[in-house]
Amino acid sequence: MFKRILIPVDGSDTSNKALVAGLQMARETSASVRLVHAVNEMAYLGGIDPYGTYSADLAGMMREGGAKVLTDAMAVAQSAGIEASQALLDEPGKRLGETVAEAAKLWGADLVVVGSHGRRGIGRVLLGSGAEQILRHAPVAVLVIRSAVS
Repeated sequence: MFKRILIPVDGSDTSNKALVAGLQMARETSASVRLVHAVNEMAYLGGIDPYGTYSADLAGMMREGGAKVLTDAMAVAQSAGIEASQALLDEPGKRLGETVAEAAKLWGADLVVVGSHGRRGIGRVLLGSGAEQILRHAPVAVLVIRSAVS
C-alpha cells in the first residue's frame, strides 16, 4: 500500500482532521510521514510592497507561524506514536499546489493527505481551493478529507 505519506498542514480544523487521518493510515501501513507547511504568499497579497517584495516583518511572521503549525502537528504525531519528519516550504512565487507537488516528488511520497474546507460558490472563487490545487498538480495519489458539511 502507501509507504510515504505527505501531509500538508495549516493549523485549521480541517487540516487537523487530515493530519489525524494521515497518521492513522501511517500507523496501519507502517508508512513514513512527512509534515509540510507551505508559506503561502498568495494569502498575504496585502503585505507586498509596490516593488513586489514582502516586508521583512511580514515574511518573518509567516515563517514563524508556519514553524508553529509544524511544531503543533509534530506534537500530534508524537502523541499518536508516529515518527514524522517536517519541512517548511518557502518558495515565493509558487502557488500552494505547485509547492506541495514538488515536495511530494522530491521526498518520494506515494500519497498526499489534505484537508478541504468544501467551499462553494463565491467563497471558493475568492479564497481559492488549496486542496483543488494540490489535486491538479500532485504527481501521486491524493486523499482529500472534507470538513463537516453543514
